Amino acid sequence: MTIFLTGSPTRYGEDHFTTDNNFLARVKENLPENPEILLISAAPDDRAFTDSVLKGMSDCIRNSGIEPYGIIMLDRRNASEAARLVKKADWIVLCGGHVPTQNRFINEIGLKELLKGFDGVLMGCSAGSMNCAGLVYSHPEMPGEAADPAYRRWLPGLGLTDINLIPHYHQVRNAVVDGRRLFEDIAFPDSWNHRFHTFPDGGYVMIKDGRSTLFGEAWEISNGGMRKVSEENKSYSFVNLIFISPHFPESYWQFCAGARANGINVLGIADTPWENLPEWLRNNLTDYYKVNNLEDYSEMYRAVAWFAHKYGRIDWIESNNEYWLEQDARLRTDFNVCTGIKTDHIAAIKNKSEMKKYYRKGGIPTARQIKCSEGPAKVKAFTAKTGWPVIAKPDNGVGATGTYKLNSEEELERWFAEHRDNYRRFVIEEFITGLLVSYDAIFNDKMEPIFENNSVFPTPVMDILHGNLDMCYWTNKTVPPALAEIGRRTVKAFGIRNRFVHLEFFQLDRDRDGLGKKGDYVGLEVNMRPPGGFTPDMMNFAHSTDVFQIWADMVAFGERRKPYDENNYCAYVGRRDSHVYKHSHADVMARYGSQIKMCARMSAALADDLGDQVYIARLPEREDIDAYFEYLTA
Repeated sequence: MTIFLTGSPTRYGEDHFTTDNNFLARVKENLPENPEILLISAAPDDRAFTDSVLKGMSDCIRNSGIEPYGIIMLDRRNASEAARLVKKADWIVLCGGHVPTQNRFINEIGLKELLKGFDGVLMGCSAGSMNCAGLVYSHPEMPGEAADPAYRRWLPGLGLTDINLIPHYHQVRNAVVDGRRLFEDIAFPDSWNHRFHTFPDGGYVMIKDGRSTLFGEAWEISNGGMRKVSEENKSYSFVNLIFISPHFPESYWQFCAGARANGINVLGIADTPWENLPEWLRNNLTDYYKVNNLEDYSEMYRAVAWFAHKYGRIDWIESNNEYWLEQDARLRTDFNVCTGIKTDHIAAIKNKSEMKKYYRKGGIPTARQIKCSEGPAKVKAFTAKTGWPVIAKPDNGVGATGTYKLNSEEELERWFAEHRDNYRRFVIEEFITGLLVSYDAIFNDKMEPIFENNSVFPTPVMDILHGNLDMCYWTNKTVPPALAEIGRRTVKAFGIRNRFVHLEFFQLDRDRDGLGKKGDYVGLEVNMRPPGGFTPDMMNFAHSTDVFQIWADMVAFGERRKPYDENNYCAYVGRRDSHVYKHSHADVMARYGSQIKMCARMSAALADDLGDQVYIARLPEREDIDAYFEYLTA
């Protein structure tokens, strides 16, 4: 079913459907050539009114270039035929009028049940749009209703949407009912713990394939106030997004800000009291649920269930954080959220041994590997084939933590002895020399990249971690075509949609049998989340864009709406508090101050990998990077 919610499908004084915001075109593209049309009255016992609506709507439909097979009005006279009429209709129009009157009629004829399985177009007009909600907000509009304490402002509706509308913004913005202002005195107080949307005639909501999108100028009324959310000829998406741990890493509040700007309900779950969250995060959360422990699944389940009860179906559950990938997948599975990875696919992106299967599926060369659970004897036989050194790393692990470089059989035996209690959790992999690079991208639900980036890591993270070295890396102006090709192929091999990805590759420094020629790319690891630290910010600086907003555009619209220009390098230096440097902070700022885009402290949780004091500079040429690194690390 495709649903259109309108105040009126026409502009005032026009005798045809409006073309504003592409309304008429979208209606036509969802209809058969000669549709069978059923109108449902909002005044089923008022024959004169109903007949006038039938004539006016029939003329309007034909004047809009739609030639119907037939048009029938459903009211009290033929209510007994409701089931047959609904079944044969291609297009159902819920007409405008008095909300409670139409609400009684549609409940009397059991329209909610009759619409189950309907796969045509349903259009609401004014009261008809309001009655599409599961819980209908029926604000007072007739004299006496605002003053009547028994008047029911909440009614059971058709359950086709959770969106509550106040139609005809221009006509009702200053309306007064029984001496009370409709907006300030009625709707605003009623909006605490509720959300209403209002827009002028010519605007509308389209609900298709599980997505609800508002087109045209519109306002949101919630928590006792009103804010503009969309402009004419623009759109705004209704999506329920649960964002887990939005306060860490600290820059992740920007994902919430981008989503909120697109009209998404951003529902945060974290273990921090509301008042302790940064103000800029609080301002971009629709609602918040505090748990005592983010690792307690029963608490997390209750939090998601509470949001689902309050806001309806959950469209997205996301943290963009590798630590929570398995829990995110479990919650998606339990709540049937289909926009991300579920439990049945999580091993493929978390376990390094499982990744190998998908690399092979995509024809992507990758280092040979063996599970340590196969035992020391088989591991030794494996190293006899690969030669030394080899790498031991957790099968399910993040970054370079717990990774070891073993240079001989003696070191391997010593490693097994030191890890006798947990060696089965590790894999051993042949050691490949080359340049470590990443392919970072945001993919839509069609597995198409809507943003791509390449970062280069001249010193492997493992060496930085074990050697307590300064962290230096950079983002490229462009993605090399061969890297883009193998990165896209990797995503398709893993079947990944709707994600920000960070894929790691080695660019070979020499020819290697079974892997490729010098300069070829070899798959190292897939990470189905954004790159760590401030790398997303570096992408923004390098490409003059906002990857947080691009991700949010993917969530809301399935496409990129934020432009970007690839015109600079961006270089990162993470200095260690334990080191003494030739050039002080003041020296660095004096020399590079005009080019440094960020100077910040890294959080303690990430400092081992990324350094304590961060300097990020935007640089015009490749040769500028080496001089920058040399100056800051000397």
